[in-house]
Amino acid sequence: MTQKPVAQHEVPDVFAPAQLGPVTLRNRTIKAATYEGMSHKSLVTDRLIDFHVQHAAGGVGMTTVAYCAVAPEGRTDRHQILWRPEALPGLRKLTDAVHAEGAAISAQIGHAGPVGNPKANGAPALSPSRHFHKTTLSFTKVATRDDLARIVAAHGNAATMAAEAGFDAVEVHLGHNYLASSFLSPKLNHRTDEYGGSLENRARLALETVQAVRRAVGDRIAIIVKLNMDDGYPGGFWLDEAIVVAQWLEQSGAVDALEMTAGSSLLNPMYLFKGDAPLQEFAGVMPEPLKTGIKLVGSRFLHSYPYRDGYLLEDAKQIRSHVKLPMILLGGITDRQIMDTAMAEGFEFVALGRALLREPDLINRIQADAGTRSLCNHNNKCMTKIYGGTRCVLVPQSDGKPTAQAPAADVTQVVEAAETLEARA
Repeated sequence: MTQKPVAQHEVPDVFAPAQLGPVTLRNRTIKAATYEGMSHKSLVTDRLIDFHVQHAAGGVGMTTVAYCAVAPEGRTDRHQILWRPEALPGLRKLTDAVHAEGAAISAQIGHAGPVGNPKANGAPALSPSRHFHKTTLSFTKVATRDDLARIVAAHGNAATMAAEAGFDAVEVHLGHNYLASSFLSPKLNHRTDEYGGSLENRARLALETVQAVRRAVGDRIAIIVKLNMDDGYPGGFWLDEAIVVAQWLEQSGAVDALEMTAGSSLLNPMYLFKGDAPLQEFAGVMPEPLKTGIKLVGSRFLHSYPYRDGYLLEDAKQIRSHVKLPMILLGGITDRQIMDTAMAEGFEFVALGRALLREPDLINRIQADAGTRSLCNHNNKCMTKIYGGTRCVLVPQSDGKPTAQAPAADVTQVVEAAETLEARA
């Protein structure tokens, strides 16, 4: 009896069209959410539109607008886009412009929770349990059940507005110790009610949030979830629990794709990235005495980690082996080789951040020449530019002049820069 050959996994072409929920992308590459610092008074600007049009013209299948807060106290910067009716005309102009270049567009939605900037927002930051924020020298407010119900509903409202504004997808932010992620963390969540204690309770807010988003938009747009695999500090949320939460998200039927990430802007901000921790550049955008303080002790909370291509791949593969949901690989996507590796390992999409800040046309160039490799050297100096407009410091400005310096950032902004940029590749 002849043995039937085992079916081989067919590796998809990263540059072939692909389905993401109800949306067809022209290829499997995604511009990762990197806070642009180009909105004003929580509204879209022409500069923000030009930024995303540039990446759409550069060949990505989809670009991601970051970060769009669902509630006023959920912002990390007072100018960040806030979901409200006044924002819709500008958002529609943005989505139309990106669609004209042949790309899809996603909006990252979320609530910053303890990462929120209480001074800029005029409201205390929310957290699962009382937490002293070293960068603002203030305590967070413990979120009540009413707060949580309001924020869950706000995610649904944000997703509805995103669909109305022409977005093809929303990316629900469940990472980096933003609100839902802080509830997942055993170190930050000391509650004794139904939102604390067991993993099932700690994951309750995350699951309620994505279910509210699905109820709000149905199958009109795709729903992506960004979820931590590792908070980057002892006693935090880690891979063993992330696998279980990923399975629960899949079982909820509310998610079209998972994008796995890592790190905490509260307790280990540079863990999100690999490469250099630009302490001198961080100090340079801060007033005294914070400038001197960063120079002296900044290395205690802004750590450097060795960079390698595909640096989240090994952990993300463990999630991949436990769920059937489409997955987006983030972290160190710099050339065709790592893209093909991701496809061979069962990932359906790849997301690029820093590499595209360095070269917005990188996707077109890789597609034309498979030997092309990103010029990004992972110095992470782009992180210090986000409040004056995210850019690669190695790229000359079009007018030959340096970009206008942002107003001096307080230490909150500097630490939060490590989170809100979210550039991974």
